[in-house]
Amino acid sequence: MTIEDTRRGPRRSTDVVRPEDDQPLGNIGSRVRDGVGSWLRSPALDFYALVVIGALLVSLGLVMVLSSSAVLNISRGNSGYAGLFRQGTFAVMGLVLLVVAAVMPPGFYRRAAWPLLGLGVALQCLVFVPGLGVAADGNQNWVRIAGQTLQPSEFLKLALAVWLGALLATKRPLLHKPGHLLFPLIPGALLALGLVMLGHDLGTMMIMAMLVAGAVWVAGVPRRWFMIAGTAGLLGIIGLTVSSANRMARIGNWFHGICEGDSCYQADQGLMGLAEGGWWGVGLGESRQKWGRLPAAEDDYIFAIIGEELGLIGTLGVLALFGLLALIMFRMITRIDDHFMQITIAGISAWLLGQAFVNMMVVTGLLPVIGVPLPFISSGGSALLASMAALGVLMSFARREPGAPEAITARMASVRRSISVHPAPRDATSSSGSGRSRPSSSRASRGADASRSSGASTRSGTTRTSRTSRRAAERPTSRRTR
Repeated sequence: MTIEDTRRGPRRSTDVVRPEDDQPLGNIGSRVRDGVGSWLRSPALDFYALVVIGALLVSLGLVMVLSSSAVLNISRGNSGYAGLFRQGTFAVMGLVLLVVAAVMPPGFYRRAAWPLLGLGVALQCLVFVPGLGVAADGNQNWVRIAGQTLQPSEFLKLALAVWLGALLATKRPLLHKPGHLLFPLIPGALLALGLVMLGHDLGTMMIMAMLVAGAVWVAGVPRRWFMIAGTAGLLGIIGLTVSSANRMARIGNWFHGICEGDSCYQADQGLMGLAEGGWWGVGLGESRQKWGRLPAAEDDYIFAIIGEELGLIGTLGVLALFGLLALIMFRMITRIDDHFMQITIAGISAWLLGQAFVNMMVVTGLLPVIGVPLPFISSGGSALLASMAALGVLMSFARREPGAPEAITARMASVRRSISVHPAPRDATSSSGSGRSRPSSSRASRGADASRSSGASTRSGTTRTSRTSRRAAERPTSRRTR
């Protein structure tokens, strides 16, 4: 060893370094990649993703309804939590509907398609019955029963999606023939859309038209018929818009940006709320627009309150949740090989996603003002109940994907095993208590003592036998030695 080596001090030997010292926790990156990859390949991914996304959307809706309605409820002399209690009650009712819908097999919905459509049409007809129908903002699309207001068109959307799935799946091999395409598809769809339009609710009718278009497209209707029906529907919407001075004023304000009086008040206040939120928002519960400045702050324009309080990050989070929901439903359509379920999923996705993106585009000024709520988030019992019931139908279909029943059953079994309570040992049970033991416990203890004594005697006998054998082996040797 040289003097220079002595000054540097003793060197560590490379033989002491262990390979696992470089990564004491193992290769975390590969483990995470393997875990995420196996999770994405899981056949039960769609089912669990629907549960998580639905829970996040409904929870966000409850929080934002509380935040956006508390001030107005207090100003009216009510509790600040009145909006939360009301929306929470509907959320619990919706959870019951969701569980029931998820438990039902897909065959039930296919058999009940026509009765469901008949029930939805009958409920929609009630809005025109004097004493039951309720009009608001020029639209007669509500029913008041036992003091509660119900919007039948929300449930008619779900019934229409299931009916289209059952009908188009049955007629799928014959959709290239005009006769089978026109009847009964066109009369049924026009009946549902026409009843909604008779109540002057153009926004809801447009969402239902998107539902029909999504179902028909996935069903495989020839493109020429699809284009003809789309052109006819567009001309009809233009005619209904031109015939209404209120709708023409909204479109004129959106095109030119010149508003007379307060016709642009709601749209301007919504954009102002989004602008005030900035990147990170003013804070949850700190909105200024909800103090009576923004009409329908907890209903159609709740997305503006989200942007003001949670900022751009909050609005992008909502957009990401609906984007993930779109990916999950697209994955379900590609994985399921049943035409009924594919067409029904397409109709429900066109309804929920189309309505969500229309609402957000209206609030951000990309579309003229159309009164449609934001699914799962806006205040309103009928919309929340119908949306959660539709989510339950999607979960029922997701449970029937290839390999999903086995994966879900295995996961539930592992969860039950992990939370199960194991019984205490018999000795600990017999020793604890008031000092008195049951006869069965005493017999068990006597049996245990007997087994222990027999074991001890066996061991002692074995010891004695080994000693005897050793002595017998030593005796001849000792004689020869002597």
